[in-house]
Amino acid sequence: MPKRVLIGTVTSDKTDKTVTVKVERRVKHPLYGKIIKRSKKYHAHDETNQYNEGDTVRIEETKPISKTKTWQVIDLVVASKGTAVSADLEVAEATPGGAE
Repeated sequence: MPKRVLIGTVTSDKTDKTVTVKVERRVKHPLYGKIIKRSKKYHAHDETNQYNEGDTVRIEETKPISKTKTWQVIDLVVASKGTAVSADLEVAEATPGGAE
């Protein structure tokens, strides 16, 4: 039986060797027919602690690693945009009361 592979976003990387991945799926409402989002969070094994919050990753089902961990991170799909960037900005002085 093949292993399931899902794609989701890392919502937490605070625990050691574990990331929490939120996987969203779109389903059709049975009565109204509107497309709605359903999401579920999975705990995935991250041996090297290399994935950060906001990263989009691919996870694969494995044998149980702990009580709640049965998934393992395979690879990074898209890196997060939450990286800190230092900016060197110069601001011109504004004169109060109008331009002179």
